[in-house]
Amino acid sequence: MENTIDELETKMEKIRELITKIGHIHPGTLSTQTRSYGGEYYQLSFTHAGKGHTIYVRPDSVDEVREAVNNYKHLRNLINQWLSLEIEYAEIRRKSSTQRRKTKG
Repeated sequence: MENTIDELETKMEKIRELITKIGHIHPGTLSTQTRSYGGEYYQLSFTHAGKGHTIYVRPDSVDEVREAVNNYKHLRNLINQWLSLEIEYAEIRRKSSTQRRKTKG
């Protein structure tokens, strides 16, 4: 079942509201690496502006970085949902516009 224009606008507004409530964001993947001489450490790997980056993450910052990475994933998911709704919205408007022109002509 297709959404109506009003339903789409309501859903898009809810997504915009959720986006404004997202905290700090950071792209990438937080992983645990094993040192060759023993022990483990955390690193954040990401790509930005076409360049790959790998950053050491201090143990006391792991929770903060993990939250920022999760927030970024959540943001990307919300943007994809919003985009799908915008595409559906545009399609309904185009169909509506085409039908109006047919009834006038």
